Amino acid sequence: MTAAIKPGCEPLSAEGNATGVLVLHGFTGSPKSMRPLATRFVDAGYSVEMILLPGHGTSIEDMKQTNFSDWSSAAEAALLALEARCERVVVVGLSMGGLLTCWLAEHHPEIAGIVVINPVVESLGAEIEEGVAALIEAGMDETEGIGSDIAKEGVDESSYGATPLVPLLSMLHAAGDVAQNLSSITCPVLCFRSEQDHVLQQHHTDRLMAEVGGPAERIILENSCHVATLDYDAALIETQALAFVERLVEEQQ
Repeated sequence: MTAAIKPGCEPLSAEGNATGVLVLHGFTGSPKSMRPLATRFVDAGYSVEMILLPGHGTSIEDMKQTNFSDWSSAAEAALLALEARCERVVVVGLSMGGLLTCWLAEHHPEIAGIVVINPVVESLGAEIEEGVAALIEAGMDETEGIGSDIAKEGVDESSYGATPLVPLLSMLHAAGDVAQNLSSITCPVLCFRSEQDHVLQQHHTDRLMAEVGGPAERIILENSCHVATLDYDAALIETQALAFVERLVEEQQ
């Protein structure tokens, strides 16, 4: 990391009860997008870790040096640390954070449950991957930004103003791999999908709901765009996510 963490993008760590909640933000974003939701879990008494993914929350130049392997390794390390001090762990992720959440659930069947908000769960297709690769080959290293897709006026998630292409391609490749193994996710799944998402199409959550191996519920967010955790349906997400974790805890006691 070469730049300081931007104000509002700091990670969060809180000691609570025997249930841990790992919170993961999205691509080019930061913990700012997940802070209200993470804070609700803290206030409810859970042990919470909201990490800052490598290359995020500082400068785009930092992110250009990272890839999906760096992000998944950081997420896995945080999961293992939570598991070491908690009886059970739930993972919550937005967008690419949702992809990381599914990746963790595929590799760690002991996870008690997952909550995903507008998750990336499959590649955007060979044509798009080839197009990104062609831009990289031509010497480009970034394109226009995709952050802060929020209907609520005056709200910003502190994402980067551009999209780094090499990290993007690594995410797309990883999404293709995760999509092939969705059936190995056997824990309960709570999925939120925004009707007005301008970043991802609904087929991502359609595939997730169709192929996961465990019980899955989807809630449609009628008033929010991609970064729904900071949008008009934020309170609904928080209430339903808390209720989901509460049910998991009750069922395991």
